[in-house]
Amino acid sequence: MAPTARSEDLSSPQVLRAAAAEFIATLLFVFLGAGTVVVTGGLLKDDLNSARLVAIALAHGLAIGFLVAATAKISGAHINPAVTFAMLATGRMTPPRAFMYLVAQFVGATVGALLLKGVIPALARGNLGAHGLGPGITVGGGLLAEVVLTFALVFVVFATAVDPKGLGHLAPPAIGLTVLVDHLMGVPVTGASMNPARSFGPAVAAGAWDNHWIFWVGPLVGGVLAGFVYEFLFLRRAE
Repeated sequence: MAPTARSEDLSSPQVLRAAAAEFIATLLFVFLGAGTVVVTGGLLKDDLNSARLVAIALAHGLAIGFLVAATAKISGAHINPAVTFAMLATGRMTPPRAFMYLVAQFVGATVGALLLKGVIPALARGNLGAHGLGPGITVGGGLLAEVVLTFALVFVVFATAVDPKGLGHLAPPAIGLTVLVDHLMGVPVTGASMNPARSFGPAVAAGAWDNHWIFWVGPLVGGVLAGFVYEFLFLRRAE
């Protein structure tokens, strides 16, 4: 996730490969992550008990871990508009390249959800793993949860993958474990989005838009806050 040269040619093979990597990685993340939600719920007909919660958390955490490892050297392994937005806000990415990443992520997420819809029988699809507020969770509480959960994720991304003194070789497991732990806490609250693309794809495929704005505003605010905190409190101060 190194800074992007401002003079880069966005039509170059390198940039196009990076956008393709973001598309593929986000597609697979949605298919596997949301797929686990659907399979454990719609097909296996489990309620949200502790075992299902752990399965969902493991699926998302492991998936993001190996996808980060697979695409880090190609695109920087954002796989999340909240990460891309934080990189843009801190000056580590140009607006045109960020736009390409965002389009790739949202299109990839939608294709992944549509593929999932094609795999799962209609009676078992539910909302295809779309995010929503848990029982008794207020809009404010859900928004705050998404801000904090995404702050944790993007803070770890900056600490391991962006900081030149960070333990970059540990970025995939560190990011994966953060997503896993965030899901253990956040699934009963909001579904633990932390990623507007992960929320958007299933919402499009299932038509599930209740309180959808929370899963854009919360992750983007949390991601930018984490980026600013790490960038200006730790990275630039150290420099």
